[in-house]
Amino acid sequence: MKKPGGADKKKGRRSSGALQNGVRDPNSDTPPRKQAAKKDVFQLFAEKVRDHKELVSRWAVLQETRVEYFRGKDFVSFLKNHPEVKEVLESEKNLEAEDIANTLLSKNLLVRCDRVVKTVRPGKKKLSTWPAHLEIFPEQVFSDNDAFFAWAFVKQRPLWQTLLSILWPVLTLAICLFPVYPHRCKILILYSCAGLLLLILSLLLLRATIFGATWIILGKRVWFFPNILAEEATLGELFRFWPKKDEEEPPKWTARLFFAMVAVLVILLLRHHAPDEAARARYQKRMSNIIDDVLEWSPSLALSGMMEKQQPVVNATESASNFSDQSKAGSEKVAPPDGTGEGSILEQHDGEDMDSVKDTDQHQNHHNSI
Repeated sequence: MKKPGGADKKKGRRSSGALQNGVRDPNSDTPPRKQAAKKDVFQLFAEKVRDHKELVSRWAVLQETRVEYFRGKDFVSFLKNHPEVKEVLESEKNLEAEDIANTLLSKNLLVRCDRVVKTVRPGKKKLSTWPAHLEIFPEQVFSDNDAFFAWAFVKQRPLWQTLLSILWPVLTLAICLFPVYPHRCKILILYSCAGLLLLILSLLLLRATIFGATWIILGKRVWFFPNILAEEATLGELFRFWPKKDEEEPPKWTARLFFAMVAVLVILLLRHHAPDEAARARYQKRMSNIIDDVLEWSPSLALSGMMEKQQPVVNATESASNFSDQSKAGSEKVAPPDGTGEGSILEQHDGEDMDSVKDTDQHQNHHNSI
C-alpha cells in the first residue's frame, strides 16, 4: 500500500515544474501568474505628442462633445522639426508621418474630422482656419490637405487639476463663512475683490474703446485679448494679447459715419444726464452704509441684538400686569362700600348751592342800600 504523502509530493513537483516552463498543469488548481501588459508604444507616442506645446491645436465641438484637434499639415511639420519625439516608437521610429498617423487612426487614438460649415460666410473671404464645429469624416485616412484630426483618448488628468477639484468645495465653504471672518480679513477680501472687478471692467472698457476707435477711424477690426470672452479656450489662449488677423471685408464709410454719430450722441446724453454732486454723495453714503453693515456684522453682535429685542417684551408684559394690579387696588380705595361715597357727594353739592344763594342775597342788599 502506497502512502498518499509521496503522491502529493510528486504532484506538487510536477505543478511547480510546469509553471516554471510556462505551461499550466491541468491537474493543478493554482491560477497562472499574471504578467503586466506592456503599454503600446503608439499610445505613449500619442500622449507625448499631445502634451507637446509645439503642436498647434484647438478645441471644437464634435457631436456635442468638446475635443482637442490639430491640422494634418501641422502634424507633418511638427515631426520634421522634432524628430526626437519618434524615439518612443523604438523599432517603428523610422516610419513616415503619414504611416504613423494611419497607425494612430487604426488604433482609434485619432479620428479624422471635417468642418461642418463648408461654405464661405457672407462678409468673409475664405473659410475659418480653425472651425468651432466638426463632424466625423467618412474615410479615416491621413491627409495634410485641409484635414483635421481629433484625439480620441482621454488625456491623463494633471496633478493641479486634481488639487483644484479638491480645493473647490473648501473655497465654497470659505465663501459661505465670510460673515464670521475677523474685520481685517473682511477688509482684505473686500478690497481684493473690488480691485479685481475694477481691473476686469477697465480692461473690457479699454478693449471696446480701442476697437471702436480703430473701426471708425481706420476701418479695421482690432481686438486686443481676442479670446478673453471665449467660451471654449485654453488658459494660454484666454490671455493671448495680440489680436487676430482681420479676415473680413472692411466696413463701408457710411456705416462708420453712422456709428460715429451714434457714439457722439450717446456720449452727449450720458454727460447731460450725469448725476450731480449731491446725488453722488447720497449714493456713496448709501453704499457705504451697506458695506459697513456687512463688515461690522459679527455673531456676538447678532446674538446680543436678539437678546435686546427679547428683553423689552418681557418688561412690557410685567409692567402691564403691575399696572392692572395697581388700578384694581386704586378702584377699591376710591369707591368705599355701603354707598357712603354717594351721600358725601350730594352733601357737598347742596353746600355749594347754599353758598351761591347767600352770595346773591348779599349782592342784592348792597345794591338796595346804594
